[in-house]
Amino acid sequence: MGETVKETKQKKNWFKGLKAEFKKIIWPDRKSLTKETVAVVAASVLLGVIIAIVDFIARIGIEFLVK
Repeated sequence: MGETVKETKQKKNWFKGLKAEFKKIIWPDRKSLTKETVAVVAASVLLGVIIAIVDFIARIGIEFLVK
């Protein structure tokens, strides 16, 4: 099934708008990007440790109640 002229123009306009929006993006510099990445990784690891501790305590508590 072929595209109509209207669909082709809409696609071209959409890509023009997309290109214009990409020009408005302010990309972070390397220093701030590194700091933010380290913060996200550290928060993820910390949250993983907290979840593991809570899971361990819950498992011990359930085993204590079952036995």
